[in-house]
Amino acid sequence: MRLPIIISAGLLLSLGLNIPAISQTQVQIAQAQTNNNLNLRRLKFNRNLWNQQNIYNYQYTLSNGCFCIPEARGPVVIKVRNGQTISITLADGQPANPEFFQKYNTIPKLFDVIQDAIERKASSLNVQYNHKLGYPMQINIDYSSQIADEELYLTIENFKKL
Repeated sequence: MRLPIIISAGLLLSLGLNIPAISQTQVQIAQAQTNNNLNLRRLKFNRNLWNQQNIYNYQYTLSNGCFCIPEARGPVVIKVRNGQTISITLADGQPANPEFFQKYNTIPKLFDVIQDAIERKASSLNVQYNHKLGYPMQINIDYSSQIADEELYLTIENFKKL
């Protein structure tokens, strides 16, 4: 008796998960591709702008607005020397757990986060770049509009050359 119910529920669930992909219009698909191309061009432009600066010693404050544990949100101050992270500290100067911030602990890694979202065809990607130096100041990613709490909201503030 339970097996037919389980099979029926499984079929309905699998059909329900496919509806958004099936129901996209050609205009929506074209618009998503256009946004993806624009995000890729903006990424390339700003990554090149950053690379032209030859900045290898700097610090910034990072806040992560993810649906995650408070210790992984920050804000934290990240210091980089010769392109390598030398410290990640909380606002009070205490060391933060570097594992929570390893994907975001240099400006090139932040560009990689954006590149990954583009390659994964994130449902929504909004990035604000610093117009003078090219580094990202705000990264908002919704990887899938059909999934809750997988979004990523990074804020990069107080950038300073060291």
